[in-house]
Amino acid sequence: MAGVLRGVAARLEPRRLGVLAGALTVAVIDLVVVVTASEDGPASAVAAEAAGPAVEARSRAQTTTTAPPTTTTVPSTTTTAPATTTTAAPPTTAAPTTTAAPTPKSGRSAGVGAWSLEPYRGLGAWVDVYDWTVEKTNGAPTVSLDQIDAMAAAGVQTLYLQTGHRTSGADIMEHQRQLDLINRAKAHGMYVVGWYLPMLEDVDTDLHRLVAAATRLPLDGLGVDIESREVADVAERNRRLLDLSGRLRAALGPDKVISAITPSAVHVQEVNPAFWPDFPWAQLTASYDVFQPMAYWSVRRPEWRDGERYIAENIDRIRAATGRPDLPVHPVGGIADGVSVPEVEGMLRASAARGAVGLSLYDWRTSNPAQWAALAPIRR
Repeated sequence: MAGVLRGVAARLEPRRLGVLAGALTVAVIDLVVVVTASEDGPASAVAAEAAGPAVEARSRAQTTTTAPPTTTTVPSTTTTAPATTTTAAPPTTAAPTTTAAPTPKSGRSAGVGAWSLEPYRGLGAWVDVYDWTVEKTNGAPTVSLDQIDAMAAAGVQTLYLQTGHRTSGADIMEHQRQLDLINRAKAHGMYVVGWYLPMLEDVDTDLHRLVAAATRLPLDGLGVDIESREVADVAERNRRLLDLSGRLRAALGPDKVISAITPSAVHVQEVNPAFWPDFPWAQLTASYDVFQPMAYWSVRRPEWRDGERYIAENIDRIRAATGRPDLPVHPVGGIADGVSVPEVEGMLRASAARGAVGLSLYDWRTSNPAQWAALAPIRR
């Protein structure tokens, strides 16, 4: 997936954020920064997350002129205090009475191991091409084999690895380097789930790249990052998304578990319904077995900037929208450098109360050891 922002305007960073320009709105693939006096109070600049464990604004690759510093340890966190607002908070959804992890409606997840629901259980960490590739880091990737070792030491059980990018000439970026990362993770007993952001402009190309990742890499699962709005017409965008999803399911067969990496339900239903009207939640269950909402509360207004509440609302809303109270959900929280340990603990409580199959932070590069320690109870 490649798409949202790593934080708000106070953390403007070419690698992670689109350019804030113009008097009203700048829209990128997964980031909308609005300077307005409406939804978020007078004269406030609001980052409206579109989703994306890849947190990659379109300009990200184009504007980076210097290589990011190399790190061999988990970076420390930086938390920016949100601006105040007088907007009333929407009602909080009560937690369901059950705490047991649900079983998928299909039989695809009955087993364990690769391509079952198992890789989505427990604790995961996300890595995108702006962390691990040579091409997208000006030759200085921050995630190499030593960082895979650090993930294992921190208790991470599944690595979510971006396998390609729309601007790359290769279906699978830096194949051997990617194999080395995958094999190192597996040597530590970790699962590896690949993911890719389809633009929906050329569904055949999107399908080809997703199938290439699933068949040419030793992955344990595959996620489709659903956030691109390059196709402006919503009805046509939904048609292409469902077409791609159905064809991907047919190509991989009926037995492999795959995930839908979706926008935050709170975002598309409550914060900014214009972002993606009529998002096809229910229709997507025909092709995907587990939903992974990009629930980044760090970029929300103060009334939503609460890890426990934001994760709870996302799980509840997605299950309601799909009509599947048993739907396996694995929330993706963050963004890591903008959330505190108590907020991460709240995310854990909400996930456990609702029987989420697992949870993860976006992303590894911006996280810190204390956050992973707080998430240890979710380990499968």
